[in-house]
Amino acid sequence: MLVTHETNRNGRDWVAGDIHGQYDTLFDALTQAGFDSKHDRLFQVGDLIDRGRDSFKCLSLAFEPWFFGVLGNHEQLALDAFRTGGSAWELWMLNGGKWVYSENPNEVAAVLEKAMKHLPLVREINAGRYRVGMVHAEPPQDWLRLKDDVDVYRETLTWGRKRYEAQDNRVVSGINAVVVGHTIVKAPIWLGNVLYLDTGAFMKDGYLTLVPLDEIIAMTPSDFSDRS
Repeated sequence: MLVTHETNRNGRDWVAGDIHGQYDTLFDALTQAGFDSKHDRLFQVGDLIDRGRDSFKCLSLAFEPWFFGVLGNHEQLALDAFRTGGSAWELWMLNGGKWVYSENPNEVAAVLEKAMKHLPLVREINAGRYRVGMVHAEPPQDWLRLKDDVDVYRETLTWGRKRYEAQDNRVVSGINAVVVGHTIVKAPIWLGNVLYLDTGAFMKDGYLTLVPLDEIIAMTPSDFSDRS
């Protein structure tokens, strides 16, 4: 699913990197930024859960009227684990899912299923004359392909790292900029018009990135800012 958002004319839009259960860290950052939940919107690149003790609280962010996330691979891991068990459950445990044993697993499963309705694979944010896309891991080379069939790209959107591994600076066409998470970087970096925002919030030497959308647009390499 691709969800489109009109320009926010009443407040400011923000974008956050992977949260991974760091609930207090997120709200400390929002408070410091002066986030106004009545008028501002928070867009988040996925991976609300795993590797952090407050994963269940972070999952519940999906239901907040000011929060707009996308499906991350860790939400997908959890979903597969609950739906199929067996090796899928073991894989989730190996990737930070053991927090579920501190909660009621049946309740977590129910909330996770409901949260899926609020976590599409793709969001597209309008900001005046600019359009910024958001996926968890990696977009296709042509953004407009997502308008036809998002599910064809599910694996790439939630797990992809080919662009980063190749240090691919080609422009994703059909969009001004794309924000992603998934791949941990020491500081936000651009590859072409794709901005990587996962700065390892759950790690001792990491932190949570929270950036105003208008600053992302201002940072977009000038060669790409008018291409949409």
